[in-house]
Amino acid sequence: MSSNDEVLGTFYGDESFPITWEEGEQELFWIYDDLHIPNPVSPMFFDIGGWWLTCDHMFRRFGTPFACDWIAKNINGYVYTAAVPADSSLHAEATEYQARYVPRVPRDPDYPQKIGAYMNAVLPHYAHNFLDWWQTRLRPEMERNFAYLDNYDTEHASLVELAVLLEDAIDIHDRHWKIHWMLNFAQFSSTLNLNALIQEIKGAVDPNLMGRLQSSLADRNWDSIEALWRIKEEIKADDDLRQLFKRGETAADIWRALQQSSRGQQLIRERIEPYQQEFGYKSIWSHEFAFPTWKEQATPIIEILRGYLETDYDYPRTIQGVREDLDRAIHELMDDVPPGEGRERLQQALDLSLRMNPLTPDHHFYIDQGTNARLRLVLIAIGKKLVQARLLDDPEDVMYLRYNELRLLMTNPGAVPARELVSQRRDERERAYQIRPREWVGTATKTALAFPYNALWGFPEKFYKQPAQKSDEIRGLAASPGVVEGPARVVLSLEQFDQVREGDILVCRMTNPAWVVLFTRIVGLVTDAGGVTSHPAVVSREFGIPAVVGTSDATQRIKTGDRIRVNGATGVVEVLA
Repeated sequence: MSSNDEVLGTFYGDESFPITWEEGEQELFWIYDDLHIPNPVSPMFFDIGGWWLTCDHMFRRFGTPFACDWIAKNINGYVYTAAVPADSSLHAEATEYQARYVPRVPRDPDYPQKIGAYMNAVLPHYAHNFLDWWQTRLRPEMERNFAYLDNYDTEHASLVELAVLLEDAIDIHDRHWKIHWMLNFAQFSSTLNLNALIQEIKGAVDPNLMGRLQSSLADRNWDSIEALWRIKEEIKADDDLRQLFKRGETAADIWRALQQSSRGQQLIRERIEPYQQEFGYKSIWSHEFAFPTWKEQATPIIEILRGYLETDYDYPRTIQGVREDLDRAIHELMDDVPPGEGRERLQQALDLSLRMNPLTPDHHFYIDQGTNARLRLVLIAIGKKLVQARLLDDPEDVMYLRYNELRLLMTNPGAVPARELVSQRRDERERAYQIRPREWVGTATKTALAFPYNALWGFPEKFYKQPAQKSDEIRGLAASPGVVEGPARVVLSLEQFDQVREGDILVCRMTNPAWVVLFTRIVGLVTDAGGVTSHPAVVSREFGIPAVVGTSDATQRIKTGDRIRVNGATGVVEVLA
C-alpha cells in the first residue's frame, strides 16, 4: 500500500470472524473468493489446485505496474485472495522483482511504473494473435496433456508411479493455468480497446450492450448442451426410454432402471458413456477437488436429460435466440456510426472482440474444469491405493491431507497420522459451513479497489453498495436486464438440481459452466457472488433471463417457495410473499 493511498475502510477480525495475520498481510485488500470457491476449501486444493498459484508468472510476463502477485489466505476455512502491489515488500516476487528479471540494473523504486510501457506495447500483440496461438499451438498442447493423463493405467500402477504421475499432473495444471492467464490478458486487452473506442466514437452507451456483445455462439459449452439435447431427442423418440425416464422419482432411480433394461444399457453404452468421456471432466464446483466429476458419476447427466424431457428443451431455438440478440447488439452499436475512419476502427475492434468471445467458455472447459478434474482423478487413484494399503478409509480422504503430508504417506507412512488428520479436518470443514464469511477483510484503499480483476467479484461497486431500503428488499448488481416474478428455488448443492422446476427463479451462491443446464428451466437468477462480467451474468444474458448478482446474502434471506421479483436493470430483488 502506498503511503499516500487513501484508506477507505479496514476490518482485521472480531469475535465472530477472527483472523490471524502474518506480517504485512493486514495492509492488503482481501476478497472472499465466492466467485470460484464459495464453500470451505479442502487442504489439498488450497495447496496445489488454486488459480492463484501461477499469478506471479502472469504479472511478470506482462510487466504489470499494478501488481506482482495474487496470493491466497485460508481464513476460517474460506479462501480469500489479495493482489500484491508491485512496490510492496510483502512478497518475495516484489522484493526480487528487479533482481530476478532485470539483472545488472540498479534498484529503481519507480521501476514498476516504468515497466507499464512494456505492458502497453505487448498487450495489443496478444489480443491480435492469441486466437491463432490458441487454435494451432496451445489447445493442441493441452489436448496432448489430457491424453497422457486419461490413458495412464492408474489401476495397475504402483504408489511410486502414481507419486510421479501426481507431479506430472501438477506440472500440467500449472502450465495450463499459465495459458489461462495469457488468454485472460489477451481478452482483457481486446475488451479494453473496444470499450475505449466506443467511448471515443459514440460516448455513453447502454451498459448492458457490452455484455450482450460478449455472447458466444460456437464453443465447447454449447457443444456440451447440444450433445445432451441430441440424447434427449433420442429418448423422446423411443417409447421404452421415455417410460424409463418417467419411472424414477430421482436421477439415481432412473440410472438404476436404465442399467436393468437392455435398451437402457444400450443408451448408456452408446450415448452416455461417450458423453462422459468427452464432457464429463467437471463437477458442480470446478475449483475444488472434493466434489465428484460427471466422469465418475452419471446421475447429474441423467437429471439434466430428465429436465430437458420435461421442458422439451429446444437447443436450435435457444442458440438462434442468442444469435439474433448478438446481431441486434451489433446493429445497436454500429448502425448510427457514420462512415469514415472512426467506423472502420470501431468495426475492427468489434470484430476482434467477437472472435475472442468463444475463449471464455472454452478456457473454462479446458482449464477450470478439465484440468482441475484430471488432477482430482489422479488424487482419487492415489486414494484408492492408500485404501488398499489400509492407510486411509476412503479414497476421498486424500483431499483432507496437505500436499507434503500425502507425499510422506505414500513413501513413509509412519511419518503421518493420516486418519487422525483426516478426521480432524473433515470436522473443521463441516464446522466452517456454519460460518458466514465476510465479503472482504484487511485494508480497503482507492488503489486496491481499482485493481482491474476485482470487477469479477463486483468491486468496487459492492464496497459502495447502498443498504436495502426495506426489509423485504435485497440489493445486488444489475447483470441481465428485465423484470420477472416467480417462485424462488434456493440451490446449494448438486443434489438439489433435480428440484428445479420450469418457471423457477434460481437463487444460489454462484454458478459455473456445470450449472448451465439449469438455465433451460429457470426464468430468473439471483446469486450471492459475482460481478457484471462473471459467469452467471454472462450466461443469463445469453439465455435472455433477468439476473441480479453479487447480493452477498440472497441465499440467506430468500427461502425456496418465496415469491420474488427480480429487476435485472436496477439490481434489486424484492421478496413479495
